[in-house]
Amino acid sequence: MEVLSLEDSRFKKYGKVLTGYDFTELCRAMEETPVTDQVVYEPSVSRLEHLPIAEDFQRRAYGGLPVQIGYCCGKNRFLNAVEYHKTSELNIAVTDMVLMLGCQQDIEDDDTYDTSRMEMFRIPAGAGVELYATTLHYAPCDADGSGFKTVVVLPRGTNFPLSESQKAGKDRLLAASNKWLIAHAQSGLDAFIGLKGENLSISYESESKGQ
Repeated sequence: MEVLSLEDSRFKKYGKVLTGYDFTELCRAMEETPVTDQVVYEPSVSRLEHLPIAEDFQRRAYGGLPVQIGYCCGKNRFLNAVEYHKTSELNIAVTDMVLMLGCQQDIEDDDTYDTSRMEMFRIPAGAGVELYATTLHYAPCDADGSGFKTVVVLPRGTNFPLSESQKAGKDRLLAASNKWLIAHAQSGLDAFIGLKGENLSISYESESKGQ
């Protein structure tokens, strides 16, 4: 599958590139965060939330709603699942990375989704994007096989465990607070298995050259 650039017009239905923000201090604060072989996601990180840009995100991106700032990092090349929220998500790429994106509107009535509908976009280091609430996404993929780091901004409380009352009678896609999830059978995730087709993966230039 072709990896598209952010400048490609096909990105517009999934989100928009963030402008008018200075991500320098935010990316610098992520330098101490290691890239491990496993994907790690932390929804709320105090040292990131105390940076001046946090107020800017709250005011400009979310119209005054309280926000949480966390990160996702590690090594990954597979889709494994798709998720969506009822609010936009901001991703600020600390390293180059690839996002696999789709549309919530293409989920079938039985909650299944065909992965052939997804498209891949390369997000260069230092760029920030807003992913709309209807955009299917999951953990980023490495751009070159060396791992990725991204800052993740969401309304406060998103992706935290559901309370017992929330679990009772919930729909089968609701996996965490403000998080609806559809997994692939090959993912190993304890979630609704509804992704049809290939568990998409990214290949690297070094592999195609036989290195």
